[in-house]
This record gives sequence, structure tokens and C-alpha cells, in this order.
Amino acid sequence: MRDLRLDAGITAHELSGRCGWSPAKTSRFEHAGAVPTDADIRAWCTACGAPQQAADLIAANRQADHLYVEWRRKHRSGLRRTQEELLPLHERTQVQRVYCSKVIPGFFQTTGYATALLGAITRFQGTPDDVAEAVRSRRKRERALYEGDHRFVVLLEEVVLRYRIGGAAVMAGQLEHLLDVMRLPSVALGVIPFTADRPDMWPLEPFYVFDDERVIVETLSAEISITVPGEIQLYTRAFAEMGRMAVYGPSARDRLVAAVDALG
Repeated sequence: MRDLRLDAGITAHELSGRCGWSPAKTSRFEHAGAVPTDADIRAWCTACGAPQQAADLIAANRQADHLYVEWRRKHRSGLRRTQEELLPLHERTQVQRVYCSKVIPGFFQTTGYATALLGAITRFQGTPDDVAEAVRSRRKRERALYEGDHRFVVLLEEVVLRYRIGGAAVMAGQLEHLLDVMRLPSVALGVIPFTADRPDMWPLEPFYVFDDERVIVETLSAEISITVPGEIQLYTRAFAEMGRMAVYGPSARDRLVAAVDALG
């Protein structure tokens, strides 16, 4: 929107006058301090002499609001709905590439691990407690490990194997489950060792790549859904770099067994 104003050769103060609102409102829009309504965008474009651009800007604005969603907004009625909404995406994806630097990915989680994790998220966010229902919904994702033509390529930072989500007993059960699922023909599991040299890539936020068509990035405050091809390529490139640092097969299994043994 700022670029549109600059292209029109008018000042922020002049645009504010044409739109009939305060300069502070214009400043908030230009510095991403507020989200404009459809009417705001139409007024802005008209003030800049470019009403024909309103439709595209409105569409982009709506998409941006959809692609960046705060967890509190997404979880305002609890966690179950989010789990149900994600299931169709998991079911139609043929190749899913996942990088995890914090927790085990959902489709690998045991009931105990998922209950502990989603319980902690619910308490932290202060959202309605429907953990039991959310866990049952989350566990539906694992069907794709055994059914249909699906492929899961997963990279775990070794530290993920050592975080005691739910305590030692829950974590032991989760690691034993990982040892089982890594034998599946649909699964390729790599572990990036603590000691791996990182000349070209550093630890990143967790992300999921769905058939090179969409990337979901998870941060503390929000879920970010990426569909722009150039950005997707950045994540697939990062995944390839991470993959070169990982160990697989017996070496990855040894890391899991060592993590189980460390639980005592």
C-alpha cells in the first residue's frame, strides 16, 4: 500500500485527507500496525488514482490473514478442531518432508506423548481443555503411515530425542514407538547428531513440506502457511542441507537406543 501511495506521488498526510481518516491510521497501515478492511483498501486505491488495483490488494490481504494465524485464535475453541482441519491435508499428501527441532512430529506421537504435549500447550495458551478429543484426532494422522501411497521423510535434531515431554516413562514409550515406525517402508528417518558440523545450515524452526505445494512453519505464537513457490524452494533447499548432516539406518537407531538408555 505504501508503494502504491509513493507511485501516486502523494504524501501520507494528503492520502489521509482524501480518505477522510487520520494520518495515524495511514501510518498504522503502512507499518503493519493494523490490518485494513476491504473498504479501507478501496478508499486507499481510489485516493491513489488506482481503483483497479483494489481487487488484487483485497485478495492478497485476505490471503495474508489466512496464512499467518495466531495459535490463540486458531485454538480459541480448543485443539481438536485444528487437528481435524489438518487431517485432509495429511491424507492427500503423497510425500511429506518434516524437520523437527523441538518435538516429535504429530503422526509419530504416542497417546501419552501427545497428551502431555497438547496439555502443556493448552495450559500455556489458556485455551479450552479438549486435550483427550484432540489427541484422538491427532492419532488419526498415523493411518497414512500404514495405508495408501504415502512417503514420510523426517529429520529430527538429536536433542528432540532427549527432551522429556511427559516425563521419563512417557518419553521411553515414545522412543520405543519411533524405533518401531522407522522400520516401515513408508518412513525415512534421519537424526542430526549433536556433534554434526553445520557449515551451511543452522537449526531452524520446525517445518512441514507437503508435496512441494505448501509449507507449514510452527512458531511459539503462530502457524505460518507458505504457498509462494520461491519460499517453498527455500525450505526444500534447507531440508536437503539438513539431510546431508543427518545419520540414517543403524546409525540413527543407535541414537534412539542411546536416548532410551539415558532415561535410566
